[in-house]
Amino acid sequence: MNSMKTPRDDDKPKAASTGAGEDAASTGAAADTDRTASGSTSADTATAVVDDDLDVSNVAEMSTTEAEDKAQEVLREHDTASRHRVDSELGPWRWLIFILALGLTGFQLYTAFAGSRPTLIQGAVHVGGAFGLIFLLYPLHRSLSLREDTKRSLYFASLIVDTILAFMAMGCSAYMVFNYDYLTGVQVQLFGYSQLDTIVALVGILLILEGTRRCVGLPIVVIASLALLYFWLGKYSPILPYHGTTWQNMVQQTWYSSRSIFGIPIQVSSTFVFLFLLFGVVLVRTNIGAYFNGLAFRLTGKFAGGPAKAAVVASAMQGTVTGSSVANAVASGSFTIPMMKKVGFKAKFAAATEATASTGGQIMPPIMGAAVFIMAEYTGIAYSTIILVAIVPAFLYFAGVMLAVHFEAKRNRIHGMRKDQLPNWKYLLTRIDQLLPLAVIIFLLMSGTTPAKAALWGIGTALALSFLRESTRLSIRGIFEVLESGARVALPVIAACATAGMVAGIVTATGLGGRLADGILTAAGENFFLVMFFTMIACLVLGMGLPTTANYVVTATVAAPILVSNFDVPILAAHLFVFYFGLLADITPPVCLAAYAASGIAGSNPLKSGVTAFRVAIAGFIVPYVFVSAPGLIFQSDDTVLHFATVFITALLGMTAISAATAGYFFDNLYWWERIVLIAAGITMLIPTLWISLIGIAVAVIMAIIQRTRSKGAAGKAAAEA
Repeated sequence: MNSMKTPRDDDKPKAASTGAGEDAASTGAAADTDRTASGSTSADTATAVVDDDLDVSNVAEMSTTEAEDKAQEVLREHDTASRHRVDSELGPWRWLIFILALGLTGFQLYTAFAGSRPTLIQGAVHVGGAFGLIFLLYPLHRSLSLREDTKRSLYFASLIVDTILAFMAMGCSAYMVFNYDYLTGVQVQLFGYSQLDTIVALVGILLILEGTRRCVGLPIVVIASLALLYFWLGKYSPILPYHGTTWQNMVQQTWYSSRSIFGIPIQVSSTFVFLFLLFGVVLVRTNIGAYFNGLAFRLTGKFAGGPAKAAVVASAMQGTVTGSSVANAVASGSFTIPMMKKVGFKAKFAAATEATASTGGQIMPPIMGAAVFIMAEYTGIAYSTIILVAIVPAFLYFAGVMLAVHFEAKRNRIHGMRKDQLPNWKYLLTRIDQLLPLAVIIFLLMSGTTPAKAALWGIGTALALSFLRESTRLSIRGIFEVLESGARVALPVIAACATAGMVAGIVTATGLGGRLADGILTAAGENFFLVMFFTMIACLVLGMGLPTTANYVVTATVAAPILVSNFDVPILAAHLFVFYFGLLADITPPVCLAAYAASGIAGSNPLKSGVTAFRVAIAGFIVPYVFVSAPGLIFQSDDTVLHFATVFITALLGMTAISAATAGYFFDNLYWWERIVLIAAGITMLIPTLWISLIGIAVAVIMAIIQRTRSKGAAGKAAAEA
């Protein structure tokens, strides 16, 4: 019988090693103060994800320092936000950065308590402070670092130039703050902007583009630059022509308008997002990552492929407070990937699992990569409603990943961990108070409190709880470091929001979104499923290399209206659709940054890890089609509870069949034709028409009976021979 199985190396059983907690040194991605200026959660998320008291932390045969260095090396390679100057290199500039960071955080906390300033003033201070820090922390090129053997004279020369740029960036914003009454007054409305106004706007735009390139990456800058050129010279465009405008009007409308750079993304960033990022920093500094890991291993570690399932659960929980797929993959992966490899998973699968789970962390309520706050503004739907609705698709996503891990473990005969290798419930229960800040935030949000107030209460609760035990207690210096880290962590998000807002404003002003929608509709022949497919492709392309907030802003502006305007898809379903596929670009080859980063920890081939992540995340590519085709799944229609239950169950069963087929195992190893049959059955179950779904279920049941019979026959024959 075995000779008939699909001849794959992966089908060979692995040793069912369970010594994950027995003989190695603890690891983590503990970042010191020098490593905090990163992505939305980049290096600061890469703080200790293990706890000295947690036995399951002993996972890798390397020292903690080696693990940290490896994590930082991988982050610098794959995460633009982590390529910042280290404090030890900065000399006296370190104090300037410290003061500016405290000032930015102080302003955000003050306006959260006292109320926001006028939109342009709030945004200008937010953006000006952030870009001042960006130029001081992020060099022109990654090679201009003492870590890269740059000559000290060249290094400090570049730092001096960047200091000038930093003050220019803050000066452009200060110009708007101090001239607010004039810039929004009658004089400008009657006579237009002055030449000085225009020059300041041009310099401000160029500095935002350059700062974004340094800390976010080139893709979003290229998109924004093309948008600006289209706004200015659109009449020369060979496709989708626009009448264009003068360069003076272009820069004035882009800089001084509350619908472009200082539009909704920056407005939300300067009021809600910053506070939630600071909340995430506080939780990380109080070692909640270790608690999440311990709880995940306790819940899933004993089952087949336990460490991989624990990685999925831990990433889902950590996704509630963090917002970067790449940073999460490295921070969590430094802990989970060695464990997965140790029990028998291939390196590429371990990397793929961590990358897929970390990417999924961005769709987990209540924070959802910070994009949920912008989504609430764009859709006009209450934040509390969105996070409730998002629970169902998030559950289906992670259920799909768990299914992929389960079938992979079964195929390779990878068992779970022993009970004595897992953290005990007594230990976890004594630290359950670490979940209280999250509970406080969720309760307040659901009770109608504003996100800003909820975040403040969450921060206060986390700080108060940190004093209960010595291991998490913050000193006065530690509190100041948290405030500084809050500003540093927010820098890439602020830059991404400013540049993405620029794109969104131009798309709206020029009507480009409508022209793109017409093009997609024409190409699809107005077929609903083809339109969804082309929209998915557009989101994947736009999302490649963009952080969570930026890719949502761009895809929501360009792609979501296609579904809403032409097919009456509920607005929230459409926005979640583009949000999901924008995120899935992080694990979609060839540009799958999260998979590449995780492969750096696993030591696997990056492209193979990306392809494997695409397979593991197959549920993520299915779920959006289901809730757009059947909006009742996310409570966006008048369908009954019975209809919801039917769609939910058939979707889960369909994902099970497809996950089994892609893994090559159901109840036994699958022949090639059995895979095809299961995929067809799974797709049939996903069609939200009951009688069609029942056909798929019947086929899957028949396949299960065949598999079980064959498996028992092979087991009986082996027992008889023994």
